[in-house]
Amino acid sequence: MTPEQIELLVDQVTTAHRPASVDELRYAPAWHDLAPADRERAYDRTRALRALEAALDPDGQSTTTRAIVNRIKNLAR
Repeated sequence: MTPEQIELLVDQVTTAHRPASVDELRYAPAWHDLAPADRERAYDRTRALRALEAALDPDGQSTTTRAIVNRIKNLAR
C-alpha cells in the first residue's frame, strides 16, 4: 500500500462517523486493513481529535460521547 492509501485508511478510522445500527457495535472497516503500527497511529490521532471536539463543544462532549448519550436516551424511551 502507498503512504497515501494508508493515510486515507487512517482518516477513515479516525472519524466519528459510523454506519447507523440499532443493535450492534459499529467499527470502521478500514481498521482491519491497517498494519499494527498504523492502527496505533490512528488510535493516537483519534484520542487527540476527540479531545479537540470536546474542547470546542459547549457541553464538553465529543461526537462519540454525544452519540452514546443519545443512544442511551433513545433506549430509555
